Amino acid sequence: MTATLTMTNPVWTLDLGTDENRFSLGWLSQVEQALATVRDSSEPVALCITATGKFFSNGLDLDWLQENPGEWAPYVDRVQAVFSQTLTLPVPTVCAINGHCFAAGAMLALACDYRVMRTERGFFCLPEVDINIPFSVGMSALIQSKLTPRNAFDSMATGRRYDAIAALEAGIVDAVCDVERLTDVAIGMIADLAGKERKTLGAIKSVMYADVVNALGEPIA
Repeated sequence: MTATLTMTNPVWTLDLGTDENRFSLGWLSQVEQALATVRDSSEPVALCITATGKFFSNGLDLDWLQENPGEWAPYVDRVQAVFSQTLTLPVPTVCAINGHCFAAGAMLALACDYRVMRTERGFFCLPEVDINIPFSVGMSALIQSKLTPRNAFDSMATGRRYDAIAALEAGIVDAVCDVERLTDVAIGMIADLAGKERKTLGAIKSVMYADVVNALGEPIA
């Protein structure tokens, strides 16, 4: 599982990988480095986050957590830092949801400015209620900052699986299309925004999502 950053102006692409793209420690390091590269660059770019194959991301590495229960808190702290970093990147961001987008993977998608979802297959789902993992304060704040109260409750408290059309109707995604056009549609949403002044855009996002960032920064008990 390898996350790779392709730097083709004006839109760079972060591909999360070709399997379930769970948040393993090595994968997290790759994503953190990619986001830092985008953040610290000076070119007038935007960022598209996507993946290849059946999955966008299936979320936390639950197998590793079962083997390392004592690492739960620092691990989730690190995941939440990735959400915060994505949420406040000083460049426009779009998520091209190529397949199943579950749990922490769905939260990463929500941390982007825009979302496009393929129509043929794949679900957007926050299944925590069904796998008995309550949302942290930060995760709840992130989800509620991007969805209406009705749709936030339905997503979080029922574990509903949204296909592309249902996700569009619920305001979870901004557009849907077939997989052949997915990346083109996503890039088209942000390409003209790539020249936005970074300091200003970063400040706007940081203020807009200040409460979410603070909540995501709270250490997990």
